Amino acid sequence: MTHSTSPLYSRGQIILLALVLAGVFAMVSTALVGFVNSYGRAERVTVAAAQALAIAEGALENAIGKLNQNPAYAGETNITLGPGTFTITVESIDSATKRITATGSVPNSSNPTATKIVKADAGINNATISFHYGIQSGNGGFSMDNSSLVRGNVFSSGSVIGTSQNYIYGDVVSSGPNGLVYGIHATSSVYAHTIGNASENTIIDKNAYYASTNKTNTTVRGTSFPGSPDQPIVDLPISDDQINQWEAAAAAGGTATCSGGSYSLSGSQSATLGPIKIPCNLVMSNSSVLTVTGHIWVTGNITVQNSAKVKMDPALGATNVAIIADNPANRLTNSTIKVKNTSTFENSGTPGSFVFLISQNNSAETGGDEEAFELSNSASALVAYAAHGLIPLENMVSLKEVTAYKIRLKNSANVTYDSGLPSAVFESGPGGSWAFVPGSYAITR
Repeated sequence: MTHSTSPLYSRGQIILLALVLAGVFAMVSTALVGFVNSYGRAERVTVAAAQALAIAEGALENAIGKLNQNPAYAGETNITLGPGTFTITVESIDSATKRITATGSVPNSSNPTATKIVKADAGINNATISFHYGIQSGNGGFSMDNSSLVRGNVFSSGSVIGTSQNYIYGDVVSSGPNGLVYGIHATSSVYAHTIGNASENTIIDKNAYYASTNKTNTTVRGTSFPGSPDQPIVDLPISDDQINQWEAAAAAGGTATCSGGSYSLSGSQSATLGPIKIPCNLVMSNSSVLTVTGHIWVTGNITVQNSAKVKMDPALGATNVAIIADNPANRLTNSTIKVKNTSTFENSGTPGSFVFLISQNNSAETGGDEEAFELSNSASALVAYAAHGLIPLENMVSLKEVTAYKIRLKNSANVTYDSGLPSAVFESGPGGSWAFVPGSYAITR
């Protein structure tokens, strides 16, 4: 007996199969759509993460630049950069090391798709400006009158001449074939082409090294070495190129507003400045206070008098900044510095930090008699520098170091060399800029 399939039954199977296939298709489609959406989200997160990392790394580099412009830079928050924002924090590890943390967020820190955090340590590089002498003069030479003295070594590319056996508590070098030393009492050794002069007694507690065969009117308590080679002439420690870089760094920090040709502080007035350019004279008097946070370029004269105070910001630590008097249009009769009448200078509170006053007056180098500095009475944590000018010191002025084309000590001037000064560190330029410490970079998230 033969059976046949019912058409109705066949149609039912087909409908059932279609429904099954439709369900399977729906399931596959849903899964595929979910996968595509999930992949899309993952791709967006991946792209956002890469963007956030690029923003954080860019912010890290930017922080180094700002730190070199202003060593007190402490960071900033929610700054827009490209498709996202960044936040920077700067933590002081020690006086010469800072830890920079950069957080990059896309699209922003309050509702981020992705966030990346990178860290790196920044340190002052190993290049430093060295001051190996309490006194260093150029070809203009160094002279001492009355009861003036130096506690530290003296180096001169010109002569070193005293009166009445002025004390120099250290070595004395007068370099080159014209080197000449006389009229001083050196507690250590003396190096010069010629030592002694008939008009002034010279006393050397240790050894005497000289190229000529005779020494004149000189007592050597150590050993004499006639026929010694002349000491080489050396450059002054801060070059004009370096000073130009500090001026540029100051100008990058902004320009102060002058009034009547001066930026003035008087009485109880105080200001925190740096880096900044002052396009006029700077005048401080009557107990006013200036806190220095970066390089200051004054395109005129600087006067600090009548108990005024200049101090370094504690955040500077052991780094140093310069206050520069330099009017490029007039360096013969302008670009001078006057410190008078119990004015004081304070470091940051960290050993090795000093206030550097720099004059670019060049009168002495060109044969003139304009004084680059006028320094008298109190000074303390101050380094005076005039590579092209004359610095006379008198009336109980006490400095950490003085360098100039020509130096003259008068009356009871006293220069006391600080043992920390050979490695004076500056926060910008070849003298020591902030740079990342190798191996310190890390992605923490």
